[in-house]
Amino acid sequence: MEKILYYFFNFPLISPHIPAILKGFLVTLEMAVLTVLIGIAFGLLLAIIRAYEIKPLNWLLVFYVDFFRAIPQLVIIVLIFFALPSFNVVFDPITATVLALSLILAAFAEEIFWAGIAAVPIGQWEAGRSTGLTFNQTLFNVILPQVVRISIPPLTNRAIGITKGTTLGSVIAVPELLSVSSSIQSSIANPTALTVGAILFCLIFFPFVYFTRWVEKRFAVKR
Repeated sequence: MEKILYYFFNFPLISPHIPAILKGFLVTLEMAVLTVLIGIAFGLLLAIIRAYEIKPLNWLLVFYVDFFRAIPQLVIIVLIFFALPSFNVVFDPITATVLALSLILAAFAEEIFWAGIAAVPIGQWEAGRSTGLTFNQTLFNVILPQVVRISIPPLTNRAIGITKGTTLGSVIAVPELLSVSSSIQSSIANPTALTVGAILFCLIFFPFVYFTRWVEKRFAVKR
């Protein structure tokens, strides 16, 4: 028990490094929030565009979705950070990581929203149009509110899984939480820094999980 406390819960040993760990925590939190907001919003936009059934555009959307769902997150991050400068497009490490993860989350979110659109009974469309609503009015006032409701659970799981990819930003020198904790762990030869990092990761994702659970219950489809 003493060894466990010494190696994993030796908080006095890492107390001088707490400011650095908290700085990494804030970087990770910022990237996670931006990834979720940008990725889900962009995914919803793509699903709305796809609903108009413009064939050439839909082919491009399907290719985009399949591409970003198939390629590992790390590869996308590396491509954006190292390959785009060849085309005079340069991003700092944090922006490159957020952009990569947002594009990936958007691909999954688009499929989730599109599945929600397909799941809404055709009678909902017909009812909206029969009352004199235009296609746009039916889509935005009748269909999308239902789609958002039924999409919350799968979006939550996917968003959490992808935002954990912020740790991959360490490959391009992002000073995120895991990178900072690992560096401290190596310098002091004690994994307590990783314990603190794990606790802080819980502080990021637990509130998100409970918030989405509340939203799911609050706006659940009545059965």
